[in-house]
Amino acid sequence: MHALLNSTLISRVRRNHGLEHATIHLLSARYPRTWLVGRSDFSGFFLMGDVPGEAVAQAAQRALERLRAGERRLAIHPNCGTNLLTAGILAGSAAYLTLTGSSSRDWRDRFDRLPLAILASLIGILVASPLGTLLQVRLTTEGNPRGLEILSVHTWSRGSARLHRVRTYG
Repeated sequence: MHALLNSTLISRVRRNHGLEHATIHLLSARYPRTWLVGRSDFSGFFLMGDVPGEAVAQAAQRALERLRAGERRLAIHPNCGTNLLTAGILAGSAAYLTLTGSSSRDWRDRFDRLPLAILASLIGILVASPLGTLLQVRLTTEGNPRGLEILSVHTWSRGSARLHRVRTYG
């Protein structure tokens, strides 16, 4: 698994993902009521949100500096898709297993299990937060940017909607 996670392509995606999270942390501190969404790939990341392009460029550069200085926690974000996916899988699986645990085909038996399914789903959601964070740390992000460099930041606007592309190398 270690070799796969450190392969060139996956390592780049994980480091860009960490830089994306760090950039979002810094932008969220500067623009606290702004909704930001990111998506990373091997050549950088996209950010959607109503923030100026220059602010994204500055935040990305500062985020990279702080990650290099050892602030690895910036690479982890509570609203990461990893956390959301983990919550969905655990909650859905818990409900499914609870509702299909009966050998009876009677719908009333399954209806009687509904409160237990809801409870199982809630437990799944509670477990998802620390598990999702652990998955970010171990699998989907990397807090050490190594030789990552920011090549460019481009911004496209349409009304109040802005899309930013941060391109990286390394």
